Amino acid sequence: MHSRRSLLLVAGLLAVAPPTSLGRQRAVQLTVSAAASLTEVLRELGRLFEQGRPDVQVRINFGGSGALLQQIAQGAPVDVLVSADEDTVGRGVAQKLLAAGTRRDVAANSLVLVAPAGSRTPAAPQDLLRPEVRRIAIGKPATVPAGRYAQQALEKAGLWSALADRFVYADNVRQVLDYVSRGEVDAGIVYATDALLLRERIRVAATLEGHAPILYPAIVVADARRRDLAAAFVDFLASEPARERFVAAGFTVPGR
Repeated sequence: MHSRRSLLLVAGLLAVAPPTSLGRQRAVQLTVSAAASLTEVLRELGRLFEQGRPDVQVRINFGGSGALLQQIAQGAPVDVLVSADEDTVGRGVAQKLLAAGTRRDVAANSLVLVAPAGSRTPAAPQDLLRPEVRRIAIGKPATVPAGRYAQQALEKAGLWSALADRFVYADNVRQVLDYVSRGEVDAGIVYATDALLLRERIRVAATLEGHAPILYPAIVVADARRRDLAAAFVDFLASEPARERFVAAGFTVPGR
């Protein structure tokens, strides 16, 4: 009799359990690794994708694009990569870590020189040579696309070698932004969309040129657990609702 009461109690609990709770327990998890500069907009897009697919839960891991590819190479269970550059995706395809033919360019960005809000120098790239600019934060060029774009721009301007001993290297572009906003460095180089997030604590000194186009390719990982679902998410990132949200966040999108 006691066993029968227990079974009835369990059945009753299941009957009143919220459907959304049970659905989440059965949700298929889609794991996305994405460039740190996409943090806010991709979290929003992940939630929007889930709304159209109640059986899916999107989990997003943010970081420097090169480091994210290294994690995939080491066996991290990732379904989709959204990189901040084409080089990282090209390496991943060449190493057969990423599925050739599934790439979609979903957004684009620009590169800016920033400084703490109360500072007056630098006002232009050449001002980085001034003695009062002692510390300049950039992403690590080997693993952070923003750092690689920064190196290209500074080399084009003839400044890279002269500034070598002033660089403070960060693991991702958001770390650069933090250094500048806290006044721990005199200048930094970030994406224009990052600068918008802390406009009251930093100022944009100049837009940098002389670097490769800043594109964000999304691509399915070769060992994705659900290739069909991963491909659907990549397609979703190139859809009109997603494009509208990229633009609202300060990005540009291909074709506009």
